[in-house]
Amino acid sequence: MLLPMMIEIRNVKLGSGLPFALIAGPCVVENEKITLQTAEQIKKITSNLHLPFIFKSSYKKANRTSINSFKGMDDSLAIRILNKVREEFELPVMTDVHSVEEISKVVDCADALQIPAFLCRQTELLIAAGESGKIVNVKKGQFLPPEDMKHVIGKIESTGNKKILLTERGSTFGYNDLIVDMRSLIIMKEFGYPVVMDATHSVQRPGSDGKTGGKPEFIKPLSKAATAIGIDALFLEVHPDPANALSDSESQLKLSELENLLIEVSAIDSVIKKF
Repeated sequence: MLLPMMIEIRNVKLGSGLPFALIAGPCVVENEKITLQTAEQIKKITSNLHLPFIFKSSYKKANRTSINSFKGMDDSLAIRILNKVREEFELPVMTDVHSVEEISKVVDCADALQIPAFLCRQTELLIAAGESGKIVNVKKGQFLPPEDMKHVIGKIESTGNKKILLTERGSTFGYNDLIVDMRSLIIMKEFGYPVVMDATHSVQRPGSDGKTGGKPEFIKPLSKAATAIGIDALFLEVHPDPANALSDSESQLKLSELENLLIEVSAIDSVIKKF
């Protein structure tokens, strides 16, 4: 198997057999205090462990289960907070975009654009993201076989942009449940781009009584299993108090548990990649 190409996001390099990078942050920008404190703490942890870190948080959430679910704060304020993370902590920032129009909103605060899983086949959105010149991280749809990600890649590559990340986040398993087929990580590696494991969205139980539930006890074993396959980045939604998070409260990793998990995952990564 060929090594994936190296992608550079500001000061972070991933792929090409390098140690895994961490993509992490609260699910959504809830307020400035939580966002900045979480970014600062994760940076401190990853710096001590010598792990590359990309901060990820959605400036808005467009794909909510219920009309009553939290969709985000004022867009301009959320974007300003993300920009503050980027400048104060000198971190690369990734955020979601849900439409072509949103790309111009976040282009100045985001080093990488994320395409949500439900939108991974939206041709106009993928092309516009590619044309932005930014790194594009595409979540594999819960409904999509990994082999079909080649068509997603083709749409972005048609713009001349080859700065692409592919993320596994679980597949629909009956009603209100997801399962991770670890084979998809291997299959997507064949496309030559860095592969990411999202170990938090993968433990979700979608649409349970008007909101998305989850089984957070599986975050750690899924992280370790995916690392043993040789992923290029680990994606974790991290929150200081998940039970009271305004989004994905049942599937985020508690910030206080992050360091120990990263120590264990780093040990596996070093064995697999022999560095």
